[in-house]
Amino acid sequence: MVPKIVYLSLLPVALGYPHLQPRLDNGLARTPQMGWNTYNHYSCSPNETIVRSNAQALVDLGLASLGYRYVTTDCGWTVADRLPDGSLTWNETLFPEGFPALGKYLHDLDLLFGVYQDSGIKLCGSPPDNVGSLYYEEQDAKTFASWEVDSLKYDNCYSDAATGYPNVIYEPSTSPEPRFANMSRALAAQNRSMVFQICEWGIDFPALWAPALGHSWRIGNDIIPHWRAIFRTLNQAVPQTSFAGPGQWPDLDMLEVGNGILSIPEEQTHFSLWAILKSPLTIGAALKDDETSINDESLQILKQEDVIGYNQDSLGVSASLRRRWTEEGYEVWSGPLSGGRTVAALINWRNESRDLTLDLPDIGLQYAGTVKNIWDGTTAQNVKTSYTAKVQGHGTILLELQDTTASGQYPGDTFATSTGSTATFESIYGVTSSARYNITVKLSQESSSGDVKIQSTASNKTITARVSASGTEASAQIPLVAGSSNSITISSPQSIDSIIITPPNGTYYPNTAFTTTGDAEAVSCGAGYCQPVGSKIGNISANSTARAVIPATAGTKYLAIDYINNDVAFDSSWDWGSNSRNLTVSVNGNRPVRVEVPLSGQHSELFGPGKGWWDAATIGVLTEGWKDGDNDVVIGNEGGESGFTSYGPDFVGLRVL
Repeated sequence: MVPKIVYLSLLPVALGYPHLQPRLDNGLARTPQMGWNTYNHYSCSPNETIVRSNAQALVDLGLASLGYRYVTTDCGWTVADRLPDGSLTWNETLFPEGFPALGKYLHDLDLLFGVYQDSGIKLCGSPPDNVGSLYYEEQDAKTFASWEVDSLKYDNCYSDAATGYPNVIYEPSTSPEPRFANMSRALAAQNRSMVFQICEWGIDFPALWAPALGHSWRIGNDIIPHWRAIFRTLNQAVPQTSFAGPGQWPDLDMLEVGNGILSIPEEQTHFSLWAILKSPLTIGAALKDDETSINDESLQILKQEDVIGYNQDSLGVSASLRRRWTEEGYEVWSGPLSGGRTVAALINWRNESRDLTLDLPDIGLQYAGTVKNIWDGTTAQNVKTSYTAKVQGHGTILLELQDTTASGQYPGDTFATSTGSTATFESIYGVTSSARYNITVKLSQESSSGDVKIQSTASNKTITARVSASGTEASAQIPLVAGSSNSITISSPQSIDSIIITPPNGTYYPNTAFTTTGDAEAVSCGAGYCQPVGSKIGNISANSTARAVIPATAGTKYLAIDYINNDVAFDSSWDWGSNSRNLTVSVNGNRPVRVEVPLSGQHSELFGPGKGWWDAATIGVLTEGWKDGDNDVVIGNEGGESGFTSYGPDFVGLRVL
């Protein structure tokens, strides 16, 4: 069993590595590896001139000095037959000076020598029938060491004998893990340490086993040269971000920056998210050859030192998804950096320029002394509760926040203006509309007696709170509305140092409190799964729903919805597969709120318990239309008949705050 993953504005940003697995630790890849690879631009048709020219360009363009040092020749370099002694060899037509000479050339440039091989009988891209490493792992590892190879990318084609060795198989009869373990052991037996990049496309949820064998693992299928691949890849990354850490990195695949596929704002989004999710940064564009050279705008993206710094940060913690607004077309990712800093990204999924606002509590903060906007080059000071900036279509607002205060904490010298014994705190954030927020007023000095009077703009009532026995604080429940427009006025016998506001816990409604319509049905899960209920409702579609009557007060309510989605895009990744499912929530017959939920599964959809369909995650949505008394709440998949996914995610339960 794994812990349920949560993407909520209510929770502090997690520090540390909650899912670090037993890992290979040979001193390599303490930060994500950076470099260049032939595949995205040259496919399976590399040659010696191409590799040498682009390697020289890494040096000449200043990329190598920024950390891009691994130069990998991908598929297409070998031949159909091994040498008489069983050794691998290179295609002498394509690489006339040979691979050992290529390695020396790279090392003389102070670069690192990367090769590609396959865990099957042939390489991906065959024909031509380039020979793979299956059953030859020990011999091939010795060969790589003798060539002074520094890294091995190890692929997953032609691997399943039970089905006649197809090129690509997304439903193998056995787990790929043993084949990768064989090569890992063979590499470890050499007198040369090599970075081992596991590329099994996320078939058997490698985050659970790959860290013990290698230094990075591909989380999913290949990136494709389309903007939609960014959304698909991020949805697959969501349940894997917590597995990142020094020596073990989820690989989102090579970069398309510079290939002329994406607009400049799209390239900035692509590079930003790959960097802060701690993916290896592998350039896939032609930097310099006889026909092509990278354009300067794309080059400057790849050379952006702040972004590279976030990727290579010594803390080694990935950013995670914090909020998603599907119909509004944007979402927020954030994560911690060394030195108490935070990085945040607001992705604009719409292809139009507009202003977007980051509510700092969505990333666990209330205040930032400095906010650095990376792509527009501006810096803001003393940012309270929210930050707004313009972003281009498909672009990203990438921010570094320093000197921060945790969400819910409002120092008086930052948020309050005082007149006599009265202080008014502005920019107070409410995640939901509720009268059950807890406020603690911290006094600057002890007060032996007296009351503290509190009034929120969410109510005309004045609330009286007694000063505690210690004489330093007073507590009460107050109302707030959703958003950052609240203010609180406090009258106190002593000056106020700060206030602390805690949102309500809310009330949880498990799926067992819901009735089903159509084909939707309740399903039991294995012990310890489908948390926190142990069951779920599946088969939710456009005409099949889960419905409950929920008592509440009027206003805008935040719902924390526990769902399950392990609908992984394998074959469909080449087309419109998105790794998401469509979820809608309607209240009292009002227009439903729609959110495309990412994957939640942290087990293989082939071999794992419940095939990954028992692993719950939580996502937050803001809903309107609530009234005092009973409310009709429907979980569905409206729009499923009109181009969205046919089925919604499975439903575990929800919390109404």
